[in-house]
Amino acid sequence: MTRHNEPAGTSGEEQVTLRSPAELADALPYVLGFHPDDSVVMIALHGPRGRFGGRLRLGIPGVREEWPEVCDQLAECLIGGSERRGDRPDGIVLFLCQEPAEGESGQEVMERLRPLAQRLRIACGGLEVPVFEALCISEGRFWSYVCPDRRCCPPEGVPLALPGTSVMAAAATFAGVHVRGSLREMEARLVPLCGPRADEQERALDAAGCELVPRILGGADCAAVRAQTLVLVGRMLERFRAAPPIADPCAADARDDDLLDDKDAAAVIIGLQDRLTRDRAAAWMEGPDAETAQRLWRALARRCAGLYGEHAAAPLTLAGWVAWSAGDEPAARVALGRALRVDPDYLFARLLHQACNEGLDPELLRECLRQEGVDRAVHAALHQGLERGGGADAAEPAVSAEPAGAAESAEGEDDGERQREGRSPSGTAAPGGRGGSRGPSGPTGAGVPGGRRRPEGGPRARRRSGGRGTRSRR
Repeated sequence: MTRHNEPAGTSGEEQVTLRSPAELADALPYVLGFHPDDSVVMIALHGPRGRFGGRLRLGIPGVREEWPEVCDQLAECLIGGSERRGDRPDGIVLFLCQEPAEGESGQEVMERLRPLAQRLRIACGGLEVPVFEALCISEGRFWSYVCPDRRCCPPEGVPLALPGTSVMAAAATFAGVHVRGSLREMEARLVPLCGPRADEQERALDAAGCELVPRILGGADCAAVRAQTLVLVGRMLERFRAAPPIADPCAADARDDDLLDDKDAAAVIIGLQDRLTRDRAAAWMEGPDAETAQRLWRALARRCAGLYGEHAAAPLTLAGWVAWSAGDEPAARVALGRALRVDPDYLFARLLHQACNEGLDPELLRECLRQEGVDRAVHAALHQGLERGGGADAAEPAVSAEPAGAAESAEGEDDGERQREGRSPSGTAAPGGRGGSRGPSGPTGAGVPGGRRRPEGGPRARRRSGGRGTRSRR
C-alpha cells in the first residue's frame, strides 16, 4: 500500500472516491489489509479531495481513565508525524472498531465508546486539525458520531456491505490488494502454545538454557553455539520446504508445529537470543527462502511458551522482517507489533517498525544487510531512506476524500481511501489519498502512543535460572 510520504493521485493510477460514511466503513479493511479488532484507527486526509495520508492503529485502552492521555498522544503522533514529513493533514477520519461483550449490543458499544470518539475529536481540534468523520463499527453495522442525518445514519446503525460487493472491494481486487482476515486471526498465528504441549516445550527450553547460556556467555564456545544454531535452522527450513502447502492457515500452522522437535526448537530459540546469530538468520529473507522462513519464525514464536514469552521477540521480529521484505506489510506490522509488546526495548523490532512506518523501500535495508549487521543495517537504511524522502510507490488505486460543498456537515470530520471525487451526505470528507499510506504507527507497539506500555495481564516474566541470561535487548 501507499507509503506514508508518497503523493497520491499520480497520473496513471486508478482512482476511487468514497462518497459516504458507508463507503468509508467498507473501505477500512482494504486500507489496513485486515479487519481491525478492538482498535482505534485514524487516517490523515490531505488536500481539497481528502487524499489519504498517514494512518495509525492502536488497541482501544481498556481503562477509561487512560483515554484523555492516549487521545492526546494519538493526535500528536499522527499530526506531528505528518508535519515532520512536510505534509500537515487538513483533516482526519476516525474509526472505533470493537465487537460487543457478552450481553451487549453493537449500539451499546457505540454509546460506550462515544466519550472516546469525542475526546479524540477534541484532541485533534486542539491541534487545529478537524475530524471530518468518526465511525463506530461493531456487530456488522456502523454508526456515525458526526452525521446528524437519520436518513443515512439512523440510531440503530447501518449494516456493512456484504464482503466483496462494494466499489472499493472491486478496486482493491483489481489492484491486487487482499484482506487477510481479522487482526485477531493474524495475531493468533503468533501466540505461544498452551496446555500440555506448552509444558513440554518449556521443559525443553529450561534444558537448552542450562546447556547453551553458559557456553554463549562464556565467550570461548559462543562461535560453536552460533554455528550449531544456524545448522539447526537450515535443517528446519529444509523440512518446512519439503512439506506440501496447505491453504487453511490454522491447519498449516498445526502442521508446521508438528514439524518441529521440542529440543531442536528450544536450542534455536535460545541461540537466537545472541545478536550475531539472529543477524545471520535474518539473511533468509528473499527468494524461495522467504515464505518458508516466515513459517519457521512464526512456528518458533509459538514455541516461546510459559516464562519464555520474551524470547519470542527474536523470531517475531524475524517474521516481521521477512514479511516486510516480501511485500506483505500488514503481516509485518502485526508481527513487529507483537514483538514490541513482548519486549518493548527490542532494538531490531523498534528499528524495523520505524522503517516500516517511514515508508522505506525494503530493498534499501536488504542492500545494507548484505554488507553489515542487522541493527547497523537498519540504522543505515533509515538514514538513507529519510534523506531520499521515502520509499517506492505501490501499484494500487489511490483514495481520496473530497469535502462536500453541501451543508449538513455538522461538526464532523474525516474519512478517506482510494482516490475518487465525491461528497458525503453529511458533508464530511470522502475518502481519499492512497489506501495504504504508511502511517505513524502500525500494530499496537512502539511507534504509537502507548506502544511501550505493557499490555494488560502481560507483566515481564520472571527470570528462570539458565534460561534468561542470554536475552539480548538488540
